[in-house]
Amino acid sequence: MTITVNPKNKKESEKIKAILKAIEVDFVEDNVEKDWWNELSDAEKKSIETGLKDIEEGRVISHEEVMKSFGR
Repeated sequence: MTITVNPKNKKESEKIKAILKAIEVDFVEDNVEKDWWNELSDAEKKSIETGLKDIEEGRVISHEEVMKSFGR
């Protein structure tokens, strides 16, 4: 039987490992890092790619300019 556990952080991971050891359950750690890019929707990916292209082509506005336009 295989059970997959996805702890939210390292502390939670350590707790789960301690519990499994305490009840003498054998386990294998698979520390495969997820690539956040693969978790994005196609629309999100397209939006990021569009933004990067805008930067490359100089279509940017500085933070200062935006603040001036809002009177700050």
